[in-house]
Amino acid sequence: MPGTRYTLEVQPQIPARLNGLVELANDLLYSWDRQVRSLFAHLDYDLWESSGHSPKVFLRRISQQQLDEAAQDRIFMESYHRAMSAYNSYHREHTHSDTEQLLDHKTDLVAYFCAEFGFHESLPIYSGGLGILAGDHCKAASDLGIPFIAVGLLYRQGYFTQTIDGYGNQIAHYTPTNFADLPIIPACDKKGAEIHVHVDLPGRRVMLKVWQAKAGHITLYLLDCDLPDNSEQDRTITYQLYGGNIETRIQQEIVLGIGGVRALRALGRRPTVWHINEGHSAFQILERCRERTQRGWDFDSALECIAAGTVFTTHTPVPAGHDIFDHSLISGYFTDYIKQLGINLDNFLQLGSSPGSQGSFNMTALALRGSRLHNGVSRIHGGEASHMEGYIWPQVPHEENPISYVTNGVHVPTFLAREWVNLFDMRLGGEWRRELRNESYWRHIDEIPNHSYWSLRQSLKSKLLENALRRATRQHRRNGCSVTQIERLTRYLAPDNIDTLVLGFARRFATYKRAALLFNDPERLARLLNDPKRPVILIFAGKAHPRDLPGQQLIQTIHNFSRRPEFEGRILMLEGYDLALARKLVTGVDVWLNTPEYPLEASGTSGQKAGINGVINLSVLDGWRGEGYNGENGWAISPHGPQYDALQRDGEEGQELLDLLEHEVIPLYYDRNGHGYSEGWVKKSKASMKSLMPHFNSQRMVMDYVTRYYAIANRQCKILSEQDGAPARELAQWKKKIAHNWHKVQIRRIDDAPQEIKAGSALPIRVTANLNDLAPEDVVVECLIGITSESGEFVINNRQQLAAAGSNATGETLFKLDFSPSLSGLQHYKLRIYPYHKLLSHPFETGYMIWL
Repeated sequence: MPGTRYTLEVQPQIPARLNGLVELANDLLYSWDRQVRSLFAHLDYDLWESSGHSPKVFLRRISQQQLDEAAQDRIFMESYHRAMSAYNSYHREHTHSDTEQLLDHKTDLVAYFCAEFGFHESLPIYSGGLGILAGDHCKAASDLGIPFIAVGLLYRQGYFTQTIDGYGNQIAHYTPTNFADLPIIPACDKKGAEIHVHVDLPGRRVMLKVWQAKAGHITLYLLDCDLPDNSEQDRTITYQLYGGNIETRIQQEIVLGIGGVRALRALGRRPTVWHINEGHSAFQILERCRERTQRGWDFDSALECIAAGTVFTTHTPVPAGHDIFDHSLISGYFTDYIKQLGINLDNFLQLGSSPGSQGSFNMTALALRGSRLHNGVSRIHGGEASHMEGYIWPQVPHEENPISYVTNGVHVPTFLAREWVNLFDMRLGGEWRRELRNESYWRHIDEIPNHSYWSLRQSLKSKLLENALRRATRQHRRNGCSVTQIERLTRYLAPDNIDTLVLGFARRFATYKRAALLFNDPERLARLLNDPKRPVILIFAGKAHPRDLPGQQLIQTIHNFSRRPEFEGRILMLEGYDLALARKLVTGVDVWLNTPEYPLEASGTSGQKAGINGVINLSVLDGWRGEGYNGENGWAISPHGPQYDALQRDGEEGQELLDLLEHEVIPLYYDRNGHGYSEGWVKKSKASMKSLMPHFNSQRMVMDYVTRYYAIANRQCKILSEQDGAPARELAQWKKKIAHNWHKVQIRRIDDAPQEIKAGSALPIRVTANLNDLAPEDVVVECLIGITSESGEFVINNRQQLAAAGSNATGETLFKLDFSPSLSGLQHYKLRIYPYHKLLSHPFETGYMIWL
């Protein structure tokens, strides 16, 4: 139809009795409070869905009549008052006793930087696992009452939304976001003026607007380049998450790291702990050093002080995952900035050097050198990261270098289905929310009658099938399928088809996650899915990065299988994967599949979200699952070692996956008792819930950070800052002395090194060291005592230091120890020397160590 189409939005006036809805809509607490979201959904479910679950959009578009009627509806008003009462009670709970002794809630503050935050689908500034993890971290920090703020970027277009066409091609759609639709407001100073800061890029200054979002007890600050003061090109810097080219990436990281620090200063926020979540924001280290060099500090002393107060979390499982910029690009962006740091270009570039990226600047290397507390995100990943980044501490064994781990966890109130919440409230009262880290408490799950447990699980599956049917129908209709064809492709998705076993696989479609591993033997898979007595449905969902062509090919491969006659209706590839679909899948499927290529899964949390809802994991033992599998709470695919090539490994593990499905998973699900459910399945499902709930929730994760990282960083930075940085200068000078002299340090043993002694006797150990110009108090000479494991590894069970005992005629320092073994029989010991200073955050942070 010709002519201009004008848009008009008729907005209601919120009745005074419902004014609290506006407050609820502007607090991201709604992203983990289902009671709040239910208020909006109950007012108008269709509008709630069409508004993208955005409370602000919803309140602008709901009819005046519906609001007026709701204000007079006794039942709705009772729900409204309950929600408001719970909301107000939450905000009155300012502190948590577990954290008050570790962080002073009046003077201490944690600033958490990340490139993406996945709170809710209504705030589209996330792409996947990293963002959702960051959102869960913030939510748990709010629940625990930690003094905490977060800093990120406000993307005009965010990450892409996904459709899949009739040929299986992923189509990426970028839709500009109207900031008025988001639960954000401009950050203002005490006079009410908007806060703007700037960063300097080559030949120009880029202005940044600071926005803020309330999320329970914490505040999220977001930086925005889309301002009239900036050029058209610079306005696009914060348009897309992970979009653009390498120039866009370095510009975004300058805005996030340097601009983020300046924003917090303009806001009057003074963090005492800085948490860099992945390397994107590592430039903040330089900005915080620059602040000190501009006050007269030398760079090395500034770096020691800044690094002591910085925590760095790496999520990268492979070297190719790091952000790396060419030296010419770095020098172009930082030439003037380097002068303010008081160092030369070579010294600056050295901060980002790494063996695998000669001529380039590695952001992970910068983050590691600019922090003193570092961690991976699972036990396996911590070990892998300590190997991969071991070049920072070249003489220290990987297992002892400063990289440790904090295993990721998921935010239970966000991902636990409402049905479970209601059941726990009914059986356990509200106290269960305060017992999330109490392992023994969750034995109460065994008290739930098996038939009730099974029934609840089946009801969640019914809701998933209903949602999947609606999504698949819309997807096929848009792709031009006929009514008959749509009915054929969705015929097993009837909400009452709950006796069918449903398997789920939903995550980012990267090749190492091996979404197609099931299809190594299509004929066997078809036989398993189509067994008329034991049918199975397999639901896939997930996005591939727009530049990840192999990942997109995986989506097309699964789509093509789903259209083969033997798989029609049994395999579905759902489009539009986001948090809303994720919540349905992780609560509704029966089995969660996870098939990464070991050891490339840093953590992975989708299986945790599924497991706390009673979904059973069938997984390769990688990432978090290496700790989470106990033999009773799911099924495990044992990863194959590096001696297997990729094709052979995939074949073996694909065969094991199908074996588990055919001989264990499917038979157990369909092994029904006389009451219509599988007792063995319920037992395994309960084992999943009660083992995962206390160990893999984000409150446990954040408390690990508080006790093992934040409290230490907070203390160390304060110590090094005393007396205008005198301790930091002392430490920096000491490290220079060590670096200058260590290459000439030598150590030798001068006793006879007896190979046997009698029980009760002492082993005399005598060592001399040529310390060059170092003093005995600059080093530790250590004896490690242990045994050799079956695999030939030396396992330490005791450590003792040798005492300095004067020097010999040649000037060597004598160290001695008379060691009385506590163990009998054959054992082993080793001797080593390393630098030590009382101001170090980690005893091995210098990276120097010599072994005898």
